[in-house]
Amino acid sequence: MDMFISSPPLLFSLLSLRQCTMASLSLSLGLLVLCTLALVHCDLYDGHVRVWGLSASNLKGDLLSQPDPYVKVWCGSSFHGKSNTLEKQENPVWPGEFNFANILPNAVLTVEVWDDIVGLDLHMGTCKIPISPGTHSEICQLKRGTIFYTYSYGYVYSY
Repeated sequence: MDMFISSPPLLFSLLSLRQCTMASLSLSLGLLVLCTLALVHCDLYDGHVRVWGLSASNLKGDLLSQPDPYVKVWCGSSFHGKSNTLEKQENPVWPGEFNFANILPNAVLTVEVWDDIVGLDLHMGTCKIPISPGTHSEICQLKRGTIFYTYSYGYVYSY
């Protein structure tokens, strides 16, 4: 009878040890999966994005005058700034380029066109595209015209 009474605690201890081992194994397996997923989504190098050759055609400003357009450029969450305002230009060509460093794959390149008006500027349209490696020429139809530009995306290796 004493043996029967002492058996349940022994059985409980063996079950607890087995449950702890299984929990430990499950935790280890879960951590292994998480680490593997982190490596799959980790890029060793961030890329460089260059945007140039910005021009537009048939921009429509307000009813009273020709537009005074400028562009704003983002890549991912990085805002690079805006171009110079070109006065009275329905078909502007903006000089210069925009450069972004440390851009992750699949970031979105955003180009906005604005008409510089005294007071509140007029938004003429936005073009958004996910970037991809290589050099690409883009044409984007806006609310008030069309914008053209070229961008390149590639990795910058530092040694």
